[in-house]
Amino acid sequence: MGKLRGFLEYNREDESNLPVKERVQNYKEFTVAPSEEKLKEQGGRCMDCGVPFCHSGCPLGNLIPDFNDAVYNNEWQKALRILHSTNNFPEFTGRLCPAPCEAACVLGIINPPVSIELIEKYIVERGFSEGWIKPSPPISRTGKKVAVVGSGPAGLAAAQQLNRAGHTVTLFERDEKVGGLLRYGIPDFKMEKNVIDRRVKILVKEGIIIKTGIEVGKNYPVEKLEEFDAILLSGGATVRRPLPIPGSDLKGVVQAMDFLKLQNQVVDKLAKTTTDLNAKGKDVIVIGGGDTGSDCIGTSNRHGANSVTNFEIMPMPSKERSEEHPWPFWPFKLKTSSSHEEGIHREWSILTKEFIGDKDGNVIGLKTVEVEWVKTPGQRPELKEKPGSEKQWPCDMALLALGFLGPENTLVDQLGVETDARTNVKSNGYQTNVPHVFAAGDIRRGQSLIVWAISEGREAAHQIDTFLMGTSTLPTKENGDLPSV
Repeated sequence: MGKLRGFLEYNREDESNLPVKERVQNYKEFTVAPSEEKLKEQGGRCMDCGVPFCHSGCPLGNLIPDFNDAVYNNEWQKALRILHSTNNFPEFTGRLCPAPCEAACVLGIINPPVSIELIEKYIVERGFSEGWIKPSPPISRTGKKVAVVGSGPAGLAAAQQLNRAGHTVTLFERDEKVGGLLRYGIPDFKMEKNVIDRRVKILVKEGIIIKTGIEVGKNYPVEKLEEFDAILLSGGATVRRPLPIPGSDLKGVVQAMDFLKLQNQVVDKLAKTTTDLNAKGKDVIVIGGGDTGSDCIGTSNRHGANSVTNFEIMPMPSKERSEEHPWPFWPFKLKTSSSHEEGIHREWSILTKEFIGDKDGNVIGLKTVEVEWVKTPGQRPELKEKPGSEKQWPCDMALLALGFLGPENTLVDQLGVETDARTNVKSNGYQTNVPHVFAAGDIRRGQSLIVWAISEGREAAHQIDTFLMGTSTLPTKENGDLPSV
């Protein structure tokens, strides 16, 4: 519980950032680490709340009061062991998770919640700096072979858990390097890719076989999967949502993930930048107000865009939790990211109607209309356009950050796996209609959070282990243990 009455003595503190003018000059992480004493104080804010709702807020079931208490008492190695017992990759979640645990924090009812994500990040960073995080290969092998297709957080978590159970795991990734959207969708200024690389080195030393540049079902025949005793599909939900309006085929109307992936490859020296996907000197409009849109804003500012405007079809959220989203549920509040702080004009309740092009087929502007959401009790809100609110905007690049529709199902179809109405893989738990084929992560549940992906990978690994061996000692959220690190 941290320190008795610590929540009354210490105020919440978060990481500070480098000045905007300095950080937009490169693609490196720009947070400034707090002192060890400040981190101990933040752990001390965890109150004796009786029922820690943060557990239910976290899809991983992280033992948050336990590691907060350990940090406050300067027991960092113990804190790391507790954290790793439920989360394979806290260095990822500590940087990228929106922290639903903090939204469910009991202290958050009356005061700012405990800085859980901050503490999580610096527990694992302390573990790496002290050399506590080492490869831990299994003592023996079962003789069973498992293929994991897709190396995002779900696939990585499942692979590590299955390897710990003694199975021989082969991880297939179609891109040049492991990580999925962790590597190619998340800008380096939010997470530098050496954070992924150092963890992958540990996984390899633990015995996981990694094969990159292989797309199962295309340049690797599905028939070759027959050598495996079980298969896990963890390829994510990568089909981008289009914007089917006039002019959407103009040059300069770009899917956000094409824009972000290329920039990540440029930083990693795997590709060279192109004029088509560079925002330098352009009037950029980002359509979509989520995290991907925010990442496009930060990247455009680093390119040197002339202006960056963000469109969101929903109305501007309130700055405080509303009655529609009571504690401990996730509150849909106004979010101002570090990228927003770097320079952005935001427009709410706005709908793009048409892209305007020049004679050479380049986008030069777009037309919008203001909208309102009309609520009728018992019915879904209805979108209505406001008469006379039409407007034209100058635009040299439009970035579509509209989310994902579902998975690419070429491999799914070849395996004979059933899908639902949203094209997600159907499963009983994590097992599909093909008994030895399982699914986890966005490919199964649709686009979601990194914590859900890791949770699904861990839970699927438990089910696969049970399928192969009849029983499993791998932890789940219901029977978690505290393994050595």
